Formats: sequence, structure tokens, C-alpha cells
Amino acid sequence: MNQQQPFLRIFTAPATLCAIGFLAAMVAVLQYSLRAYVPGSLDPGGFTLGNFADLLKPLYARVFLDTVVVCAMTAVVTLIVGYPLAYALVRVEQPILRSILLVIVVTPLFLGEVVRTYAWIIVLGNNGFINSLLMSLGFIGKPLQLMFTPFGVVVALVHVTLPVVVIMLAAGLSHIDRDYSRAAESLGAGPIRVFLTVTLPLSLPGVVAGTTTAFAWTFSAFATPQLIGGGRVNMISNLVYQLGFSSFNFPFAATLCVAGLALTALVLGLLQLASRPLQKMEVH
Repeated sequence: MNQQQPFLRIFTAPATLCAIGFLAAMVAVLQYSLRAYVPGSLDPGGFTLGNFADLLKPLYARVFLDTVVVCAMTAVVTLIVGYPLAYALVRVEQPILRSILLVIVVTPLFLGEVVRTYAWIIVLGNNGFINSLLMSLGFIGKPLQLMFTPFGVVVALVHVTLPVVVIMLAAGLSHIDRDYSRAAESLGAGPIRVFLTVTLPLSLPGVVAGTTTAFAWTFSAFATPQLIGGGRVNMISNLVYQLGFSSFNFPFAATLCVAGLALTALVLGLLQLASRPLQKMEVH
């Protein structure tokens, strides 16, 4: 055990330094959130709690609510789209087909978020791929408003979070012993019943992990709602940017960061509590 301690120190040192840096940054943000905003000056004023009281104004409360709704919708849609992909990725027997699915799932990770967002602008625009296709087929007479809407933002965010969620779901599905499914089939259960009573309950840890990851990741999204939303779909990160770099109101921007972090922790905690009854349904 003593021989392993030097190696453990070497491996944990970078993580410790990152943790210290993160805590130092959070302390700096926290102290900024407790300072007053001085118009026309980059230096904050004295101590105040007024910044947190301003969070209750309808404008800012609406942004927080919209952020939670967009994050929740993104997490749910990502789970619905990603679960079949993860299931196919694990259960497909042909190595070539499995490799193709893996490439399709992982490829978006090699593209920057801005690049992916601009690609969706081309797809969702008034003269984009979807509207051009629907108009050429005669389904619509004028372009649908897909840009600058919550729908467009959610679609683009699903593309951002999908690869990570699929990988997490596939990891959970790959640890399920197939003998359980074979035993259920031998007792007369059909494919749908086997999935609902065996596979799905056993994969719930991966489902919970993927959903919470998608929610937390979307909560801090900036480029996608900024470009796809076009200022009509505001999220907390966009509001922080507007206040910090447009109005130079760094104290209130820091307050939004602290409140956003607290809200994220609260929602994730509630998701964990809500998922406990589902996790108790797992087959042992």
C-alpha cells in the first residue's frame, strides 16, 4: 500500500490543482455577487444583498424558468432519441454495422459547438434545407419559423448532448447480463415485455446519469441559444454575457452565475430524489 501512495499523489495532483483553481474562481465570483454595481465604472462598489433581491424581478425570473424548461426538454428528447441508438450500439452483432453506428454517434464530438450551431442555422433557416424540402414537396406554402424559437434551440442542443448521452446509456446497457433476457424469454415473455420488465429497469442508472448530464450540460450552453435563439430565446448564460460584457454590470452577472449554479444543483438533486423509486424497480 505504501508503494502505491507516491503514484496516487502523482495522479491526484492535477485534479487537486484543478479543484483549487475552481474553488478560487467560485470565491471570486461569489464576492463579486455581493458587491454593488457602480454605473460607468468597472470597479464594484461596497457590500450589498440587493443583487440577489433583483433576481425576483419578472424579467430575470422568466429567464430562469425558460432555462429550466429548455434544459428539461433537451434532456427528455435526447433520452428518447439516444436510447434506441445506444441499444442498437450494444446489441448489434455485426462488427461493421456497430462501427458505423459508433462513428455516427461520436463524430459530432469532433466538431466545435459553434460549427454545429452554424450547420443548424443552414438547416433551420427560412431558406434552409427543411423549409426548402417541404416547399418543394408542396407541404407548405411559406417557410416555417424554425429559427429564433425554443424548438430550434432544443433541436440544436439535442445534437450537442446526444453523443455523450448515447455513450453513457451504452455503457449502462453493456453491463446488463443477457441471461436475464434469455430467462424471461424462456418463460414466455415477448420482446416488448422483456424490454419493459428486464432491460429498461436494469438500464435506469445509465438513464438517470445521461439525463442529469444532458440537463447540466445544457444549463451552461451559450453559443447555441445565442445563435439559434437570436435574442428571442434567452438563457442564463446569454443574460450573463449581456450584463457582463454589454452593460459591464459584473456584480449582477456574478449574481446570476451563483444563482444558476445553485439552481442547477437544486434541480439535479430533485432529479436524483425523483429517480430513486425507479431505481428500486431494478431487477437483481
